[in-house]
Amino acid sequence: MDSSTNRFANAIAAFDAYNTNDPNTEKFEGKIFAKEILYAQRMSERLARFAHDANECVKLAARCQHIGRWEIPRSKYPMDKKGYLQWRSEEKQHHAKIAESILDNCGYGHEEVEQVKFLVLKKELRTHPDTQLLEDVVCLVFIEYYLEEFASHHEEDKVIDIIRKTIKKMSSKALSEVANLSISARVKSLLEDATRNG
Repeated sequence: MDSSTNRFANAIAAFDAYNTNDPNTEKFEGKIFAKEILYAQRMSERLARFAHDANECVKLAARCQHIGRWEIPRSKYPMDKKGYLQWRSEEKQHHAKIAESILDNCGYGHEEVEQVKFLVLKKELRTHPDTQLLEDVVCLVFIEYYLEEFASHHEEDKVIDIIRKTIKKMSSKALSEVANLSISARVKSLLEDATRNG
């Protein structure tokens, strides 16, 4: 294993080690996982399926997209749209800062670290291909694993609105990939309603 392969494996292991501290858990296939560990694994797996030739910085960004997410609770901000946007902005900065420290320790250079931070901060979304790729994977993972649970806690009008906003963030390639996701009849129905009436 060469040094570049070594540092990548070490970075992934360090991201996962950090996320094992997440006190929130999720049960999947009969096992209990720290929530952000499971999310990170799903991001990496979906990226590998969707864009197997993605560069190393995208792979790193996918794995640390939500690193330390639990450390800034949503309740810290007003429970309105403005508060949500403030929370998400601070979260992205938090993820980028943690990732920077880990990547520095794993031997990544300044330019590579800055590129991962650029992606985690979702800079130049829609115009930068790597940022768009990361966002596509985020959206696909949300639809496949988290949309149904989200829908069970919210009014259908809000769910349809969120789906439409999600769809607008996705590339045509990602939209085509939705047909290959393992999703329930309920989620398929919501997606159809959102696209039919959008």
